[in-house]
Amino acid sequence: MPDGDGGVRGSDGPADNSADGPADDSDGEPDRVLVTGATGTVGEPLVRRLLEDGTPVRVATRDPERARDEFGDVPEYVEFDLGRPETWGTALAGSDRLFLLFPPESGVGAVTEFADAAERVGVDRAAFLSILGAEKLPVLPHRRIETHLAGTGIACTFLRASWFAQNLSEIHRREIVDRDEIFVPAGDGVLSFTDARDVAAVAATVLTESGHADRAYDLTGPAALDFREAADVFSDVLDRPIGYADPSRPAFGLAMYRRGFSPGFVAFMIAEYSLVRLGLSGRTTDDVETVLGRPSRTLREFVDDHADAFRAAGDSPSRP
Repeated sequence: MPDGDGGVRGSDGPADNSADGPADDSDGEPDRVLVTGATGTVGEPLVRRLLEDGTPVRVATRDPERARDEFGDVPEYVEFDLGRPETWGTALAGSDRLFLLFPPESGVGAVTEFADAAERVGVDRAAFLSILGAEKLPVLPHRRIETHLAGTGIACTFLRASWFAQNLSEIHRREIVDRDEIFVPAGDGVLSFTDARDVAAVAATVLTESGHADRAYDLTGPAALDFREAADVFSDVLDRPIGYADPSRPAFGLAMYRRGFSPGFVAFMIAEYSLVRLGLSGRTTDDVETVLGRPSRTLREFVDDHADAFRAAGDSPSRP
């Protein structure tokens, strides 16, 4: 049954595939997938996964030439900026399916208007990258976008992802490398660390296979850990002691601002870690395994795979 406030079922209900079209167009050509945020944390592995599967991909990015350097000549490239509606038409023309996200610097209205434009030109399926727990917070931007998408004629799947392990290799890498510490104001709160590669694999699946229309998947890692436990994983894999700093929120905010992060993004991080401190971010699910047929990656697997990025200058790998 519909969930009552958005028209999208959770992953525990039977899928209604009536709106979940075939993988090919009526002319026999494979559907083209437009990937927004194509060089981002989820978009980059999603593009690679779709290309590996032979799916036609259109890479939507502000800088097509830089993206071409990353992906090569196989995908199509189109200049796209959510804040510039004049770029939308070219990006959407001939696109059949859509990976959509909510860029932090954008407004909800830009995302929903772009979704309406996608519906008008015939996009029939979309995967929207949301956040874990969005259905419980009606005022959350992601939930407002979900509600709007559910009212369109596009067959949508909501990917409600937990905190990405990649935040440790992107946002928080400097402190791990330079100071041997994870520097976040999360207290004793736990997180279900989610590997963005798993989210990308789920996105590729729901965009190319039937059975996922009008559904929401809660995508988490297999276990909830606090940051002291996370630091222990880093210490073991990197073979050097990594600590957990747990600064105050003002100290964290000042440090991140001095590092060059915008005030808005710093405020978002502080709010996110406040939720962790309150114990609201530790839920785990098996939705990744439900979709992919394999368990989600652990934090140890992530650190193993990215160990070189976390090694201090002069370190040498201690394990093959």
